[in-house]
Amino acid sequence: MTAGSDGVPDADLWRAPRLTHPVDAEISVPGSKSLTNRYLVLAALADGPCLLRRPLHSRDSALMVDALRALGAVVDEVPGDGGFGPDLRVTPLPAGPGSAVDRAVDCGLAGTVMRFVPPLAGLVAGTTRFDGDPHARRRPMGSIVAALRGLGVTVDDGGSGALPFTVEGDGHVRGGRLVIDASASSQFVSALLLVGARFAEGLHLEHVGKPVPSLDHVAMTVETLRSLGVAVDDSVPNHWRVSPGPISAFDVDVEPDLSNAGPFLAAALVTGGTIRVRNWPEGTTQVGDAWRRILPLMGARTGLEDGVLTVTGGPSVSGGTFADTSELAPTVAALCALADSPSTLTGIAHLRGHETDRLAALVAEINALGGDAEETADGLVIRPAPLHGGVFHTYDDHRMATAGAIIGLAVDGVMVQDIGTTAKTLPEFPALWAAVAGTAAPTGTAARA
Repeated sequence: MTAGSDGVPDADLWRAPRLTHPVDAEISVPGSKSLTNRYLVLAALADGPCLLRRPLHSRDSALMVDALRALGAVVDEVPGDGGFGPDLRVTPLPAGPGSAVDRAVDCGLAGTVMRFVPPLAGLVAGTTRFDGDPHARRRPMGSIVAALRGLGVTVDDGGSGALPFTVEGDGHVRGGRLVIDASASSQFVSALLLVGARFAEGLHLEHVGKPVPSLDHVAMTVETLRSLGVAVDDSVPNHWRVSPGPISAFDVDVEPDLSNAGPFLAAALVTGGTIRVRNWPEGTTQVGDAWRRILPLMGARTGLEDGVLTVTGGPSVSGGTFADTSELAPTVAALCALADSPSTLTGIAHLRGHETDRLAALVAEINALGGDAEETADGLVIRPAPLHGGVFHTYDDHRMATAGAIIGLAVDGVMVQDIGTTAKTLPEFPALWAAVAGTAAPTGTAARA
């Protein structure tokens, strides 16, 4: 195995297709990761067997399935018709605390696993050890640890407020009023809301501190709970009240992942072409629906008709000011690096605690290709600059990998390190990207992603 000029093994490098023609493609994307993993947790707590149709099959969802199986739920794959893998039938956790069992949960780099599953473990007898990939040990977890202790659940984290830690459950959580600081991640709120109905007294959750980021994800959690018969009162800002009671069994079609559609929509802007995404919902709680608002600001035309979102790029990409783009920010930043005017991204300081420090990573990789990007207290400033080829590092972060692919559409010689990390939420990315670009199907690591 040989190594590239910066020491990255050649086998880990994926040459991003450089296009000189407009793209013109119609695609489908797999199910939403955010919805798939929320439904999986709720299925484990439901009052009967549940069916998830067209769920996401990725590393993050597989880690969630394995975690629920470790806790005692049964998750079976059954034939489906979604084109991206089987449906999932979930038989919930057995009623009652059951026998105490020692078990381990691998969180990988999945925030939904490391935050959503520990409160669930408090409702199951025994000791559950949580750990994950090396970078997972640097992701903020103190609020979940403190919340579990506030609920009377024993947690041993060695004083770190981070992975690895163990949760000692006895099958019963009293619940009631709980005050937390969720300013580092909205997942801290969602994690507790998802299980609150199974607490003896329900849950009155209050957030104190700086604003909760990505409140759209909390709204998704609330609406998902309500759709399954759980009473949630969020009428007072920073307060959520979940009434105790059953979670109705369900048979649900999982929406496609609109955030994962973003890089393909970006390809339309970069090349001045057209991308059509099938099965785009008319109404949704997904953050990715913001593409319909963001992309016209960058020079695109968008239209939604008969469930197909069509995006057509203009003669150039326009910069601008973009607030609270959340998980869409790496894709927005890649477009801004190719824009003809300066851009400012705000309200995304919490991305420093994602799979990697996304703000630092984006600045480093854009600037390494000749760009002009800098961090601010809560975001990024990106100014036009001529870009050149080079290695675009991903830091084991799927959205960094797709950002590099977007830049590579317009810049010769961009080599994305470890494109296979897209398997975290979109294993099909290299093949879909090749289909959209009209290039040869990927081989090696990319083909196995």
